[in-house]
Amino acid sequence: MPLLPLLPSFRSAARRLKREVLTVYFVARDPRTPWALRLLALAVAAYAASPIDLIPDFIPVLGYVDDLLLLPLAVWLILRLAPAGVLDDSRARAASLAARPTSRAAALCIVALWLAALGGLGYWWLARDGA
Repeated sequence: MPLLPLLPSFRSAARRLKREVLTVYFVARDPRTPWALRLLALAVAAYAASPIDLIPDFIPVLGYVDDLLLLPLAVWLILRLAPAGVLDDSRARAASLAARPTSRAAALCIVALWLAALGGLGYWWLARDGA
């Protein structure tokens, strides 16, 4: 079965997971959330935003277990344990944040600034060794 017809459903699932991770982040920041759940939610939100994986992706099959199973299960657990009022408020905040427009031009400008800064640092480093 070709993967091309499944692409829209994968994109939809990825958007939904991103929105739910934002919800988990807002659950962690809400003072009405019990402290143990706040710590777990904060850890899951930080792990979701982190470029470091629990299991490196280059390990065949197991490398994607954390991305495809562990993270969604942890998000599901937090959403199940969160108080209803906190969850409703957090979902509303996540939806409003996700609905904001994004600018690819602004992202490109930021990346260009970082690359220019890194290039300048590299030039300085090489010029310093040569002198």
